Amino acid sequence: MLKMFTTQLTGLFKRIEEKAEFSFEDGARLLAQAPIGDGSIYIFGTKEMKAVEFEASEGAEPLAGAKILAAAAENWNELKRADRVLIFTRSSADREAVELALKLQEKEIPFVAVSTLDAAAGQLTELADVHIDLLLSKGLLPDDLGNRYGVPTAMAGLFVYYGLKFTIEEIIAEYEE
Repeated sequence: MLKMFTTQLTGLFKRIEEKAEFSFEDGARLLAQAPIGDGSIYIFGTKEMKAVEFEASEGAEPLAGAKILAAAAENWNELKRADRVLIFTRSSADREAVELALKLQEKEIPFVAVSTLDAAAGQLTELADVHIDLLLSKGLLPDDLGNRYGVPTAMAGLFVYYGLKFTIEEIIAEYEE
């Protein structure tokens, strides 16, 4: 089963990379505006996507200058127009993420959203300046009854995070030359 999961996961990463190639570039450019200017990149993750928050702030190679945007919005008043926000959530219909997106739009703070498109209610994708689709509408592995399981949203989110992080760092390095 692990071999099949590894194959499916590798395929998922490849599909995300291919389908979101321009979104990675656009999202990284938008986010890089913050550290190049007078702002910060705030990261917000819902549920299992808190893993991205921890990786960006506490990982072996944190994203320079990244801050966590608290769900309770304790630091909400700190946000300024020069800041950028990166939202990670399982579904584009996630209520908490959509509420945050509406607040950001109201404050005119650009943001990138990362989620799986939910065709029934994809408001997050419409609100985001850039959206990257996780392409995880079902599990990666089949069971004996024809169902699917194994939905690695946090792993896919971390893959997208690293794609954005590496591109942001390249953009900043070019700017500083």
